[in-house]
Amino acid sequence: MELSAVFICLKLYLYLVELKSALALDLSLEGLDQMPTEAQDRSVASSVKCKLQGSTRIPAFSMDGDYIIGGVFSIHYYMQTVNHDYTTMPEPVRCSGSINTRELRFSRAMVFAIEEINNSTELLPGIRLGYQIYDSCSSVPVAVHVAFQLLNSLDPVFYTGGNCSQSGMVMTIVGESGSTPSISMSRILGSFNIPQVSHYATCACLSDKQQYPNFFRTIPSDRFQAEALAKLVKHFGWTWIGAVRSDSDYGNSGMASFLESAQKEGICVEYSVSFYRTHPHSRIQEVADVIRRSTAVVIVAFVASGDMKILLEELSREPSPPRQWIGSESWITDSEFRRFNFCAGAIGFGIQKSVIPAFRDFLLNLSPSQVATSPMLTEFWEESFNCKMKKSPVVDKKICDGTEDIQNLQIPYTDTSQLRITNMVYKAVYAIAHAIHNTVCQRTNGIAKCDKLTKLESKQILAELKKVNFSRNGYDVSFNANGDPVAIYELVNWQKSETGKTELVTVGLYDASLPVGQEFQINQSITWMEDGTQVPVSVCSASCPPGTRKVLQKGKPICCYDCILCPEGETSNTTDSAHCLPCHKEFWPNAKKDTCIPKPVEFLSFEDILGIILATLSVLGACLAIMTVAIFFHHRTSPIVRANNSELSFLLLISLTLCFLCSLTFIGAPSEWSCMLRHTAFGITFVLCISCVLGKTIVVLMAFKATLPGSNVMKWFGPPQQRMTVMSFTFIQVLICTIWLVVSPPFPIKNLTTYKEKIILECALGSAVGFWAVLGYIGLLAAFCFVLAVLARKLPDKFNEAKFITFSMLIFCTVWITFIPAYVSSPGKFTVAVEIFAILSSSFGLIMCIFAPKCFIILFNPEKNTKKYLMNKNPT
Repeated sequence: MELSAVFICLKLYLYLVELKSALALDLSLEGLDQMPTEAQDRSVASSVKCKLQGSTRIPAFSMDGDYIIGGVFSIHYYMQTVNHDYTTMPEPVRCSGSINTRELRFSRAMVFAIEEINNSTELLPGIRLGYQIYDSCSSVPVAVHVAFQLLNSLDPVFYTGGNCSQSGMVMTIVGESGSTPSISMSRILGSFNIPQVSHYATCACLSDKQQYPNFFRTIPSDRFQAEALAKLVKHFGWTWIGAVRSDSDYGNSGMASFLESAQKEGICVEYSVSFYRTHPHSRIQEVADVIRRSTAVVIVAFVASGDMKILLEELSREPSPPRQWIGSESWITDSEFRRFNFCAGAIGFGIQKSVIPAFRDFLLNLSPSQVATSPMLTEFWEESFNCKMKKSPVVDKKICDGTEDIQNLQIPYTDTSQLRITNMVYKAVYAIAHAIHNTVCQRTNGIAKCDKLTKLESKQILAELKKVNFSRNGYDVSFNANGDPVAIYELVNWQKSETGKTELVTVGLYDASLPVGQEFQINQSITWMEDGTQVPVSVCSASCPPGTRKVLQKGKPICCYDCILCPEGETSNTTDSAHCLPCHKEFWPNAKKDTCIPKPVEFLSFEDILGIILATLSVLGACLAIMTVAIFFHHRTSPIVRANNSELSFLLLISLTLCFLCSLTFIGAPSEWSCMLRHTAFGITFVLCISCVLGKTIVVLMAFKATLPGSNVMKWFGPPQQRMTVMSFTFIQVLICTIWLVVSPPFPIKNLTTYKEKIILECALGSAVGFWAVLGYIGLLAAFCFVLAVLARKLPDKFNEAKFITFSMLIFCTVWITFIPAYVSSPGKFTVAVEIFAILSSSFGLIMCIFAPKCFIILFNPEKNTKKYLMNKNPT
């Protein structure tokens, strides 16, 4: 016994058990014990007796031919519900509801294509194709029933034996329009290798060749449409959307693919609801209420056209806030829905519109006599013109009298302005015809010759369908390894015309075959909801501008967040930044915190007001010292100059001049040389200055000691010793400065710590020990000098210089003692200003206390500039 035959029959039996109640079928298995050892595909149906006892469906349209092509379309939306009592033979399953004239047009397109092929001399010459077209009532049970009936070639019994003939056998099937019925049909047809070419079943699951090896389609898979819709939503900046889907294989699979793509694009979904047209009305109301209450402005609807009609009718009963609809191919191109004005501005992807020559004439070429021969066309005619073809005592309607003009009808059946899915049917029929042609026809001397007596098996057509590659009316037809065509969509927009009628306008293109990033194009302006020209905003939270970062709101999707300013020293230069990045240490954020700019460099410059004031005081001090030198030099022979040790006085004035001028080295941008010069020059000149003052103080003391009887002190502290003392004290400071410069000299640095927002250019001490040693040595000399001056304070007033030295040293020590805490605590350039101020203050203190009184006497009281006056202790 052949195991494949057993498997096929058991597979069918189990599948039919699931549908038994819906189909009202009586199932029995016979002939398993008589099964031949060599069963091949089609012969299984002849070897196994799977009796289908039930009603036989009548085709909507049929025509005999050498090879028969089956067709299944959802011409009606509903199947009539029948309650079975299992005591009588059930009535034939019937469709209910009105005719879907768009689907009727699809079925007529199949008839048109077959008739066109039959009249062709290039494709299948000499061979006549037939067709059997059925209405599935948009129902899975009916679609399954039709599939078995097509397999059985209109005979409800699979006969055993070898009596089957080639004539009348269905070689392949076009359909179904829906994904779920197509899945059910493909599971049955696949067991017999019967090819199925769908024009409208887009579920991505049908690309699985392991489960559906016989399935082909001329419409792209929803996987491409889902990716295109996600990129469309991302393109317009919508990150907060609602999602509605049909509760079917089409809607569930398509929406799952869309949500997966949307997640990759960073799109959040506020809600995702599903429904089906056969669900209770309360379920439809719930979906409508969710849409009305939602905050998402944009709604992506992956809904079959039959379901979408129910939803839009429910939404039209009660006004809802404006919504921007994003539609899938199933309904966005259906002209029937454009009557819902609240959907104006809807956008979505549709199959490319096309032109089928002579097709409109074929559709409109219906006469009453021709209509009367077809029950389906009769029903269509009666619904369209609201009349009856035959008089009926039950229904009170007028009789169709033949004056009806189909050309005046404004319904989807007659609308050929945008043939999209219709062209998919047309291409499916031509793909099958090319597959048959490649199997039964041979080209001899450039002329195709076909043998209609060739025994043709469905698996041969299946093999040829995988290889078809042709062009018809400018449109290429081919299938990839998954049985799918190249995915090309038009971006369509519902726009209101000047007459107020909603029209479908192509505004862009999506070609999945192009490189990544180039698939999506928009070449025309889009009209949005409420006839708006601005892109609607649909976000949970407004975009965070540069200079801020996103902080997710607790318990909400990632698209819901708060915007907070970047912390100090950090920036973000992109919109919706998740993080703020710190600036480089030499940069600082601008006021908006969206970029890093170089920190301003600060130092005490000659352009600063403070720098100008200090430089002016320094120059004035130096000029004052030079003027004093000039006065003393001019009056060098006067008693007051001679009595005050003119040599030390001149040296002191020169050192004070240098002290004033050395403060200028502290102003300006620090450099390697200026850093070393400013501290060493300051240290050496001040030691020289203090040494001179100390020398003068010692001279005063020695001079009065020398007046004592028998004293020869001045012999030991004459001018040479005075010069040596000054030189010795100064040399020690020079030595300290030299060691400091050799071991660890001062150097310029960029101070980045004192202020975060600016850079302070300053001189680092290098060695703090060297700096404080220099200051300490100056302080030591100053303290020593101060002590000696205090000791000399009781000497005769007229000659005594110690009193002025005491005041000058008091000022000097006060300034520098105050300098230490001020220097340590002053930030930035003010540190330098404090040091300059200390230098100038102490220098002015020295020159004013020591030399100002003498200059005043020389210039304004010359009568006191006499030896007598100076020697007189108590003048009257």
